[in-house]
Amino acid sequence: MISTDVVLDANLLVLLVVGMASPSYIARHRRLREYTAEDFLLLKAMLGPVRRVVVTPNVLTEASNLLRQTPEPIRSEAGEVFRRLIAGLDETYIPSRTAIGRDEFMALGLADAASLETNSTENTLLTVDFDLYWRALHAGQRAENFTHHREAAGLI
Repeated sequence: MISTDVVLDANLLVLLVVGMASPSYIARHRRLREYTAEDFLLLKAMLGPVRRVVVTPNVLTEASNLLRQTPEPIRSEAGEVFRRLIAGLDETYIPSRTAIGRDEFMALGLADAASLETNSTENTLLTVDFDLYWRALHAGQRAENFTHHREAAGLI
């Protein structure tokens, strides 16, 4: 399990928010069809010992857009959970001109490049995106691929 601060990607943030609204909504959310309530519980357990969850405004915007891709009442309920959750997250601003200066920008895009810029030796990046995970490791950063944890738990 992760015991440091975590930089969370947008996809896992969506899983967390929708699961917090109702684990039953996970199977009904358009962007979460590959996940189950058990995946949400695994994510919650992994985040349990974490001191801080770090996100960038880019990740919050991406997650907000993904969260809205579902019908009511899921959209409204997840939106309320998201509103409350944001208050407890550590939002770190990375200027876009800094993020685009990373070698990984062209392959990953702005949100992921900003997450890599945010990830430091005190943080662990937690993602489902294999390319982001691999590039973080290649850059000498700590990273965990949530899919590996799902496999180890027998969820996939």
